[in-house]
Amino acid sequence: MVKDIQSKLELFAENAQVIRKGFAGQHALTRRMAALLYAREGLSADCDKIRQCLKLIKENTGIFSTFRGNMVLALSALLSLSPDPKMLFDNTLRVYQMMKDEKFRASEHLVIASYEIAAQCDSMRYNDAVVRSRMFYDGMKSNRFFQTGHDDYIYAAMLGLSDLDVAAGTERVDEVYRKLKGKFWDNNSVQAIAQILILGGSDDDTVKRVLALRDVLRAQRIKLDRSYTLPSLGILAMLPVDIDVIVSDIDEVRKALRGQKGFGSWSIATQELLLFASAIVAGYYARNLPDGALSATISTSIANIIIAQQAAMIVAIAASSTVIATST
Repeated sequence: MVKDIQSKLELFAENAQVIRKGFAGQHALTRRMAALLYAREGLSADCDKIRQCLKLIKENTGIFSTFRGNMVLALSALLSLSPDPKMLFDNTLRVYQMMKDEKFRASEHLVIASYEIAAQCDSMRYNDAVVRSRMFYDGMKSNRFFQTGHDDYIYAAMLGLSDLDVAAGTERVDEVYRKLKGKFWDNNSVQAIAQILILGGSDDDTVKRVLALRDVLRAQRIKLDRSYTLPSLGILAMLPVDIDVIVSDIDEVRKALRGQKGFGSWSIATQELLLFASAIVAGYYARNLPDGALSATISTSIANIIIAQQAAMIVAIAASSTVIATST
């Protein structure tokens, strides 16, 4: 295993233990997400900074606010990594209201979509990004009514932040969706991976590469083509790295992570483990591309996509847990 990848996964595991102890009352998956966010930056988890941001959120939102939902710890971690958490949070609240004014519905996905816009562009461009996000969302909704919902808000925001033409981009998403439909069983995740590939400027060869990567992973009994992890195939397929190298690294990282404290089979599901393994591997190669500008762009895109994936997983699992709890 590459030394830098080994160091990153060890830092992630260490951060997970620190945050688990510091935020015992928070959802386990959000704690691990916060740990990954810090490890991605090569930093040890700072519970004091995260706690300050958690306090900031609670002091500026109502008790029933979606900002206080299952994603609150992850949002606190994101804010804590900013040089000016208060300004970023104020801007996030501002964008959130702008998105609601554009008829986006209040949800935890909208919270993260608002954060993405506030964090990724100048305040003078907020309105343009929000309007474009709505246009992308409406375009996807018109093409795939039943597959398009709250969990697409974050991807719509990323598309809105891009320089893609709305009409051409929406059509391209639908085109890639049709190429991949039937290759995977979860159509909602197929739409997510289609959005990811369009964000990465991928062509038909990348679509073929997604399927080739899936097959090599399957040969190693690594099932990265499930609901929550399917978008990871899109991330990995966009990297200019040999498929066999990617698969070997994923295999080594998932095994190494499984051996870390708090990552045993009783503590974390296989699909979540693979999500983190993919994030670590993708993050390493994105940051080490020869082209510095391209590396920065892909690193940012990957980080945003990973956040979108984990947000979808967290909200879905939390919702399922609530249904089970109320029915027993």
